[in-house]
Amino acid sequence: MNSFILSCESTVDMPYSLINSRNIPVLFYSYTAGGKEYTDDMGRDPEALPKFYELLNKEIPSTSQLNEYQYIDFFSELLEKGDVLHIAFGTGMTNSYQGAVAAAEKLREKFPERKLTVIDSLCSSSGYGMLVDGAADLRDEGKTMDEIADWVNEYRHRVHHQFFSTDLKYFRRSGRMSGATATVAAILNICPILRIDAAGKIVAYDKARGKQNAINFIMDKMAEHAIDGENYSGKVFICHSNVIDDAKATKDAIEKRFKKINGEVQIFDIGTIIASHTGPGTVAVFYLGDERE
Repeated sequence: MNSFILSCESTVDMPYSLINSRNIPVLFYSYTAGGKEYTDDMGRDPEALPKFYELLNKEIPSTSQLNEYQYIDFFSELLEKGDVLHIAFGTGMTNSYQGAVAAAEKLREKFPERKLTVIDSLCSSSGYGMLVDGAADLRDEGKTMDEIADWVNEYRHRVHHQFFSTDLKYFRRSGRMSGATATVAAILNICPILRIDAAGKIVAYDKARGKQNAINFIMDKMAEHAIDGENYSGKVFICHSNVIDDAKATKDAIEKRFKKINGEVQIFDIGTIIASHTGPGTVAVFYLGDERE
């Protein structure tokens, strides 16, 4: 039996059923639309994501960070059972981590016999999920909480996030891309190529004409940065926002070129929190490699 609890937040963009089956408690984000608050569903209700995209046609939901009191309630319940290693959503995307740190400081006084470690993942979406998944693998192998925390602190800089989008108005509305850039890209059928940098922030750093060229570009970057290049033998995750055919095309291309991948390339949905900022049309690829720039 493990002597600690590994926990995360709903923005790992993996199905709740999968995270729950690995005994990883989740703290849920929420979003607001039409004056109503909705919980980030993580696939628990199969109708939730389609309804979210229907809503997205009418308005862009607002999201908010988790606060200190939400973390206190979440951590307190876990600390009643044991020590806790919590991997938080990256600070490049949200300031929630600061609330987690503040909560941890207060709870250490209330639970002096427990150990509570909070780590900034510096990752997003299923890249964040890949980091949590790797930590769970090590936990299941019998590694200690400190050993896993050391691994997370090292590999959080080595989870690569490469993605493209065919619908840029949400990136523009969220301030992650200028209006002029988004307009020109739409007219010329250009897919900007984006990544997450070392600080966990989105960087638009190149472009490709059309989806197939975008996929090819991302595979070239994977061959350049993945551990062992085209002989990469780790896991690969793909997530998408309501463009499953594009995600499947990306998966097929990757499996054809990278033949030593550990198992099947996994495809997940981008959850409602991150999709509130990306909108539909985004495909992202995640793998382990060298340190992110």
